Amino acid sequence: MLGMMFTDKECKEFDYLLRKEMDEMLLDMSDRRLDGPVKEAISKRYKIIFRMYARIAPPRELSRYAMGLKSQR
Repeated sequence: MLGMMFTDKECKEFDYLLRKEMDEMLLDMSDRRLDGPVKEAISKRYKIIFRMYARIAPPRELSRYAMGLKSQR
């Protein structure tokens, strides 16, 4: 396990980066032009990013992205 310390500003930036990345992946998952293996790879990456986001996000924000996680199954 790796531990890191962030300042408040860095934590907000990290939060922003993770949210934007998940938004992009959800958009990609809804693209009908992508085939199964590509969507599966995006889904696996989404789960990793979501777990990272879950460590710093408030529950209300977390539920927004958890819905995206459920729709991928």
